[in-house]
Amino acid sequence: MKIDILYEDMDILAVDKPAGLIVHEDGKTEEPALTDWIVENYPETEKVGEPILLKDGAVIERPGVVHRLDRETSGVMLVAKTSTGHAHLKRQFQERTIEKTYRAFVHGEIKENDGKIEKAIGRSSTDFRRRSAERGARGEMRPALTYYAVLERGKDASYIEANPKTGRTHQIRAHFKAINHPVVCDALYAPRKPAILGFNRLALHSYRITFRDLEGREKTVESALPQDFADALKQMEQAKFA
Repeated sequence: MKIDILYEDMDILAVDKPAGLIVHEDGKTEEPALTDWIVENYPETEKVGEPILLKDGAVIERPGVVHRLDRETSGVMLVAKTSTGHAHLKRQFQERTIEKTYRAFVHGEIKENDGKIEKAIGRSSTDFRRRSAERGARGEMRPALTYYAVLERGKDASYIEANPKTGRTHQIRAHFKAINHPVVCDALYAPRKPAILGFNRLALHSYRITFRDLEGREKTVESALPQDFADALKQMEQAKFA
């Protein structure tokens, strides 16, 4: 497993998670996870973090994990190397002072150059795996806010930058589904949409994270666009002159 390190100090690590890799085990399947790489390369992190207790009593260890990315989402992710680092990052996430910036391709042409999606998110009434920001969602509706800007437009898709100000599960995916511009190649939220622009995975990339280290210094870490993003951008550009 090859994981690129984007930033490192004594307490905090930023890695470039490849698409297709789960962050930690889920108790259902056995497959390589980012946490395997973390413990192998930073054995001191083994007891850092907060485990999850499943309904059947099983315990999911999450060494170094402070936040997570979905399996198919690529890009920069923060990891705590020490308990002090974990508490420091956790506090920033709770206070919403960490700035997260994503890049994504979404279906359809978004007319506005920028905007915000302020829709509470609950659980889908039809699929337990999904979250929903639409009518009919069930359970607790939690406030959620996403700002976005359109970077490129194509005939069938828009290339956008998204800044979620809250950290709800599947927030970007649920929000853009709610405004009828679901993320390209999202098999869970838009299963009937065609997989355009050459994507064979969710077209969502964690592009940039800004946080503060233990000394209070602001750090910004970026992950270069993966090849499938670069190819999709080239395809959109070529289509303009076709």
